[in-house]
Amino acid sequence: MMPRGLPSGLAVTTIEIFNPKKDVIVDMIMVQLLTITLSLLAILMFKGGDINGNDMAWMVGGLFSSFLLASAIYSRITSV
Repeated sequence: MMPRGLPSGLAVTTIEIFNPKKDVIVDMIMVQLLTITLSLLAILMFKGGDINGNDMAWMVGGLFSSFLLASAIYSRITSV
């Protein structure tokens, strides 16, 4: 007779994948914010002369915002 339901190993793995711990979620957010910050910084460094003023203002604003968000999240991580 075949067992009903999922095998216990598969069930545990599925629960861990679809219900991650908060640490993993915070790490993923920090990686995304750092990637955005480094990408905007690289674009401004290497293509800054080719960008018009409006796009430059948006990129500097995005760089500033991503830096502020990353520092706010990092300060909450270190205070815990």
